Amino acid sequence: MGKVSLDSLRRGPGLSVTSRFQVGQIRADVVDLSGAVERIEALVSAGAGGAIFTPNVDHVVNAERVPALARAYARVELSLADGMPLVWASRVLGPALPERVAGSDLADPLLARAAARGWPVFLLGGRPGAAEKAARELQGRGVTVVGAEGPRIDADGRVDPAVLERLRGASAALLLVGLGSPKQELFIDRYRDLLGRSVCFACGAVIDFLAGELPRAPRWMARSGLEWAYRLGREPRRLWRRYLIDDPAFLRILARDWSARHFG
Repeated sequence: MGKVSLDSLRRGPGLSVTSRFQVGQIRADVVDLSGAVERIEALVSAGAGGAIFTPNVDHVVNAERVPALARAYARVELSLADGMPLVWASRVLGPALPERVAGSDLADPLLARAAARGWPVFLLGGRPGAAEKAARELQGRGVTVVGAEGPRIDADGRVDPAVLERLRGASAALLLVGLGSPKQELFIDRYRDLLGRSVCFACGAVIDFLAGELPRAPRWMARSGLEWAYRLGREPRRLWRRYLIDDPAFLRILARDWSARHFG
């Protein structure tokens, strides 16, 4: 079967093709959580592989200065807004996103679908030992886990060839890649053609969440756009520069795009 087109991916039974919201170099599909699960199942069923990214403010800012990240987003089959600021920005720039579709919210229904359909799943990334712990948790839920490891990845997304061989040999239908951004997106874009039928989900901290290595922010903070404050409070030394110095550039990008659309 040939490569699934963006149009065929976004079209479900009785549904019209969805549009995409764009801010800076990043685009996000106008789709809700249930629609995202259906579109991922369509990718898995097609057997042609594919990529799922979950952009947030940090991705928008980084894509301005990392051309490889922007190129990866240009090729992605499904892009889901993981961050309320993108939802708010879509209401300014249009078309409006129906809701935030965080990778951590997507994981449970998607993995439940994997268990129900018998999809083989591979876990790649997370903190040391987290992939193995997460694998045991998922096996308890009836998920067929065909591999779990946390390899070292270069800044540009390169990995040891032996890891690639194990991934190819596992023939996973769904590959969860939790390497942090932009490594996970660059890894997927670099190797997606070698991974055959595997649908690659750039899942951020999902593997750590599944392993119990990292707590999730309270739901009210996530819905209010305050998850960044929760994460900053837990890991200030690692995240202070991202949230307090780098990410405010998102407002400049939003203002630039709004001005370009209204004043040409």
